[in-house]
Amino acid sequence: MHSVSQYQEFVIEYLQSQLEIKEPKNLYEPIHYILGLGGKRIRPVLTIMSAEIFDVSYKKALPAALAVEVFHNFSLVHDDIMDDAPLRRGNTTVHEKWDTNTAILSGDAMLILAYQYFEYYEPKIFRKLAKLFSKTALQVCEGQQLDVDFETRQDVTIPEYMKMIEYKTAVLVAAAIKMGAIIAEASTENSDLIYDFGLHLGLAFQLQDDYLDAFGDPETFGKQVGGDIIENKKTYLYLKTMEFADEADKQKLSDLFSNKVIDNSVKIEQTKELFVNSGAAVATQKAIEAYTFKAFELLDQMKIKEDKREILRAFGQRLMGRKV
Repeated sequence: MHSVSQYQEFVIEYLQSQLEIKEPKNLYEPIHYILGLGGKRIRPVLTIMSAEIFDVSYKKALPAALAVEVFHNFSLVHDDIMDDAPLRRGNTTVHEKWDTNTAILSGDAMLILAYQYFEYYEPKIFRKLAKLFSKTALQVCEGQQLDVDFETRQDVTIPEYMKMIEYKTAVLVAAAIKMGAIIAEASTENSDLIYDFGLHLGLAFQLQDDYLDAFGDPETFGKQVGGDIIENKKTYLYLKTMEFADEADKQKLSDLFSNKVIDNSVKIEQTKELFVNSGAAVATQKAIEAYTFKAFELLDQMKIKEDKREILRAFGQRLMGRKV
């Protein structure tokens, strides 16, 4: 087994070996750009780490890991267009650097490229990977549509929100880690358990992302802090505030999310005050912890060596304590 930083290096090295300048440049340069912006590479790291958890070299899992990373970045390119986001990982978004049409087409190409990486595997493994990937890709699209729908709905419930982030974010984390198990030909029981472990870790990760969007450090977060508030997203923080706050504060929050004139910096600060004063900020942190510990419970059910269980546990703890 290797350290997370080593796995990140393996992913980056493999990614760089796969990037080639092709024509038309306006199709491929945006792809190289978004893939080169860095990021934590959590999903591909989980794929190659999972392979080694089940006693297969990480090298065998690199093509699948890159498929996951390319797909994830494809979704970010399109998400940024839909959100009209100016920044991604502290850099100009693809649609801002080029234009919207270029970003859409380059994103489409990334989706196709992602599938091509499964061609590195023998038919039996290919079928399992492609089946999981297709199901996951469709769920991600469903989650994104729910996210868009929620922006104009006033009656979003917390169970609905959790289903949305499960599809939009958590299923890809779960699929990424299960792919390593598929490549290693792990047992069905272990493969299913590690998927559920990844799913709960993904839910904790997204709730942490929601929290950092409001309360993260602009110097380290990489995205525009308060972006969800500007976009009127009904995050866990928002929904918990609506659950906990008194009628006056509920009305204030509702007004803030329907006011198109108010200055964004004022909107962000006033909304954050409501998140804190209502207890929603603390409730969100507790939910992050609860989903992480549920992931650890699933981990304890897996039939793997204790030292490898501890590696996955440490990875989860590291995610829970992240600041970016």
